[in-house]
Amino acid sequence: MNVTSPARGRALICGSLAYDTIMVFGDRFANHILPDRIHMLSVSFLVPQLRREYGGCAGNIAYNLALLGDRGYPMATVGRDFGPYYEWLKKSGVPVDHVRTVDSELTAQAFITTDLDDNQITAFHPGAMQHSHLNQVADARDVAIGIVAPDGREGMIRHAEQFAAAGIPFIFDPGQGLPMFGGEDLERFVAQAKWVTLNDYEWQLVQQKTGWTAGELAGRLAALIVTHGAAGSTIHTRDGVIEIPSAPVRAVTDPTGCGDAYRAGLIHGLLHGLDWRTTGHIASLMGAIKIESRGTQNHQFTRAGFEQRLAEVMAAAGAGRPGLN
Repeated sequence: MNVTSPARGRALICGSLAYDTIMVFGDRFANHILPDRIHMLSVSFLVPQLRREYGGCAGNIAYNLALLGDRGYPMATVGRDFGPYYEWLKKSGVPVDHVRTVDSELTAQAFITTDLDDNQITAFHPGAMQHSHLNQVADARDVAIGIVAPDGREGMIRHAEQFAAAGIPFIFDPGQGLPMFGGEDLERFVAQAKWVTLNDYEWQLVQQKTGWTAGELAGRLAALIVTHGAAGSTIHTRDGVIEIPSAPVRAVTDPTGCGDAYRAGLIHGLLHGLDWRTTGHIASLMGAIKIESRGTQNHQFTRAGFEQRLAEVMAAAGAGRPGLN
């Protein structure tokens, strides 16, 4: 579904592909963890509910771009167990040209146990993701825009360098990979990137590590985009600040993957040369649509339905009607 004019080239999405195993414990962790025994913790939780979802930032972003009618190419390393996910990507219209299998590893996997208070205990196995540096940006052709999303540390560093060397504008999106980098690392990423996107917590970490204000960071970029969950998002540019309200949500079902859906909306706007306000509203709506479905790649929409909701969102925000073809 293309909501604007034809895209100007392809998006290369450097990031992770992973399995998410999600379990629900029908009680509260606090009822089974004794504070005075935390130093010798040994617990077992019965989890009658379990589901396995396809995830990873690269997969999630590419899936959402496919819904928008764009070609987003994940560049990632996966393990010998990737077969079912591979078939899902092809079925969903996501190109797999730059997905490399490392036969000695398993695909990255997150094991998440949630209790009745929505507390989570997560274990993450990086697996093949640790070999992401084996992929080379130069292996992709006709790339108009890139994104460096959470991945193996060395892979993120090298892919940013390769985008910059090739003259390909890219978004730096450190996400949960942010703790791997210090202030000097972040300064280097920002010097190479054209755009940076963070959630509000990540932005606080960046401020602590660099000492930058939003205006100082925006002055080094074309835009700094900070998301605030239900409070919307803020786009900082050299020309000023644009506040984007969150799009109305029909039902809050599962917030996992909303940030990736939002980033797909950003990439869509950049691919099509849209203004920042329109781009922000598309990104916000993508996040809202995702939160209405369980899992990160189970939501769907029609072109007509998306256009109608986008028009309503922009009219409510006083932004006028988007230019749709």
